[in-house]
Amino acid sequence: MPPRTTPEDPPAAGAYDKLPTLVLQGGGALGSYQAGVYQALAEAGLLPEWVAGTSIGAINAAIIAGNEPTGRLARLAEFWETITAPSANWPEWPDTLFGDMHQQAGALSALFFGQPGFFERWAPASWIRSGFPPSWYDTGPLRPTLERLVDFDRINAGKTRLSVGAVNVCTGNMVYFDSREMKIRPQHVLASSALPPGFPAVEIDGEFYWDGGLYSNTPLEHVLSYYPRRSRLVFQVDLFPARGTVPRTMDEVLERTSDIRYSSRTRTVTDELHTLHDIRHNLNLLLESLPESLKDQPAARALSEIACVTTMDIAQIIYRPHQPQGATKDFAFSSRTMRERWKQGVADARRTIEEAPWLAPSRPEIGVRVFDVTG
Repeated sequence: MPPRTTPEDPPAAGAYDKLPTLVLQGGGALGSYQAGVYQALAEAGLLPEWVAGTSIGAINAAIIAGNEPTGRLARLAEFWETITAPSANWPEWPDTLFGDMHQQAGALSALFFGQPGFFERWAPASWIRSGFPPSWYDTGPLRPTLERLVDFDRINAGKTRLSVGAVNVCTGNMVYFDSREMKIRPQHVLASSALPPGFPAVEIDGEFYWDGGLYSNTPLEHVLSYYPRRSRLVFQVDLFPARGTVPRTMDEVLERTSDIRYSSRTRTVTDELHTLHDIRHNLNLLLESLPESLKDQPAARALSEIACVTTMDIAQIIYRPHQPQGATKDFAFSSRTMRERWKQGVADARRTIEEAPWLAPSRPEIGVRVFDVTG
């Protein structure tokens, strides 16, 4: 069972002063791994100053930002225990009864009946009135869950910054609802986790939004590009591994294609931002070395708008299951599977924090460093 307490904030250690930042991507039922990562960060006193998320990552991020540090783990545990509880229409069998089939049973339960406190099948009247609803499930149960577990007033008071990503259905553009710029309410989190065709679009101020994972499954771009920038230690928690083995069954084929599809987007964004910020950083070094007579040239002034003095460290913590999970892994909401993923998130994050490669000196021309300890 996930822990229900967290220690008081310990003082920051050493001279390393980059701001801890947590970036959480989408992945449905895999998201309990992120809760485990947060547990390890909290134990180490690495409490994020900014939490950004997409899809299930947006929900976890809202719970973290929307609670005092001493209550966050209890709220995360309550959320995951709620949404992995068995449906009233699906019996709860002992964990040992079906062995490896336990996860598949959880996925079938979600498919046929939904998950408590998260989503449910549309009422029959919805099909009669409109023929076919615009999604397979209704996410109405998620709103009261968020209202119970997240203090949105705390978020909007600026205690911990929150950003959640969504896609505008009509324009196809990615948007970030950021507590630095607007009041965040449950509908913003609902929009970020509205993955079609399973879940319906969410209307906000006359516009309709879907899950941000349709465009980019990681909000890293928003975090590293937001101006004015600050030097950050970013813990990027990925739920789909890029590396894997050759599949031997159709189920493994479907799992592997899903991993490649989502991890490739994250890797592409990370690589592009790595290159871009190195350029920004080196432009700043170059401009500093120019004689005063050249610094006022139009070209130099234009480059100074791009240049940046900040440096970023990105610690990737990637969920790499010890055995194949199958094509249904992102909607296998069984309580046992949830606990196993949470536990692995704790272990992987603890190992990353113990090694702390970001504490090593960096060369002056390096703008971004990316670490993958568990890989």
